[in-house]
Amino acid sequence: MFKKILIANRGEIALRIIRTCKELGIPTVAVYSEVDRDSLHVVFADEAVCIGPAPSNQSYLKIPNILSAAQITGADAIHPGYGFLAENAEFSEICADSNIKFIGPSADSIRKMGDKAFAKETMKKVGVPVVPGSEGVVNDVEEGKKIAKHIGYPVMLKASAGGGGKGMRIVWKEDELEKAFQTASNEANAAFANPALYMEKFVENPRHVEIQIIGDQFGNVYQYGERDCSIQRRHQKLIEESPSPFITSEIREKMGEAALLGARSVNYEGAGTIEFLVDRHRRFYFIEMNTRIQVEHPVTEMVRNIDLVKNQILVAAGERIEDPPKDPRGHAIEFRINAEDPQNNFRPSPGQIEYLHFPGGFGVRIDSHVYNEYVIPPNYDSLIAKMIIWGTDRPHAIRRARRALEEFKIEGIKTTIPFHQKVLESEKFIEGDFDTSFIDQHINLNS
Repeated sequence: MFKKILIANRGEIALRIIRTCKELGIPTVAVYSEVDRDSLHVVFADEAVCIGPAPSNQSYLKIPNILSAAQITGADAIHPGYGFLAENAEFSEICADSNIKFIGPSADSIRKMGDKAFAKETMKKVGVPVVPGSEGVVNDVEEGKKIAKHIGYPVMLKASAGGGGKGMRIVWKEDELEKAFQTASNEANAAFANPALYMEKFVENPRHVEIQIIGDQFGNVYQYGERDCSIQRRHQKLIEESPSPFITSEIREKMGEAALLGARSVNYEGAGTIEFLVDRHRRFYFIEMNTRIQVEHPVTEMVRNIDLVKNQILVAAGERIEDPPKDPRGHAIEFRINAEDPQNNFRPSPGQIEYLHFPGGFGVRIDSHVYNEYVIPPNYDSLIAKMIIWGTDRPHAIRRARRALEEFKIEGIKTTIPFHQKVLESEKFIEGDFDTSFIDQHINLNS
């Protein structure tokens, strides 16, 4: 087992990792930017090292600074969390060259599955269904027009090297393609330093469903069921749940097997998710793989009674992990509490928290790094807390979530709590009748 783990991240995920490390008896090192010096992950780590000023490209993305922090503190492993350097193949490679274990997949796996065009081809070769589209990256607009004509409009342009909605554009007809191609390519280059795009058929009104997997160093790969991540705004997830209210047991089994095929095809080690779009006929199509722990991993932990971060660490240390329970226990829903104003186009709302009260009670879990009088900086992602609710079934989880949201009080800033309350009032959501267009079609935040 590792002597000391450095967490190359911030906020709630850094604190989440520290908690598991403490339970395993492993000392931790927090890194922080100057603006994060009062964050709870800094307080609760055994050691803390400042790695630079507030901008992430001068701190949390600065590989030499993070490696120096690991070396001066004697850390022999680095957990990247999610975001920042979590899917950076170069960082994984440099860690290996520095004799520091990267708690995640190999650089080769990150490169293969992080390149969406390559990942799609890999999945096709092992028989996993994929959305029809380009064979690889689209070199120019003229090539894009030929592909789009072949597969039929509407089509989706996607950044080959990234995710999170960056470098994505829907094109409904040919005369929109040139402008969309240039815009998406420029956005992809700015976000991922790679302008390459690929194209696929746009699946209208799909569900977004992902399968959690973990592979160990002995060739074993396990899947932990699905999460339904269809409640999104501009490709950013806001509510996730497990199991999906849309997926049948037969489809669940087929998707799980497809995810295992994909992960085994690249000898995958560590935690990851295989992501699918599911159409109205419950046909599913692979779209991408995330080679890291996900923001929404707690919903799987709640219904599978398992610590995924612990398993990440055990796998990285060369230990075997147990075959997970076959069936989910109850139902879990995660609500992302962001420092945003839902009534003002979700504008970010940084600033000082003047009053904070977290909900409690059986089946309520809060993952957060904030506290009374904490100042939310404007420099990073707006996520300030995750509320994860467990219930014996989905109606029970929804009732418990309503009660918990009433208790959740944050003053001094705007948050997405009112948005979540609106969603829980929607008959469509209650019935499980929704897709990725749900927010635009059914939620009026000004009513």
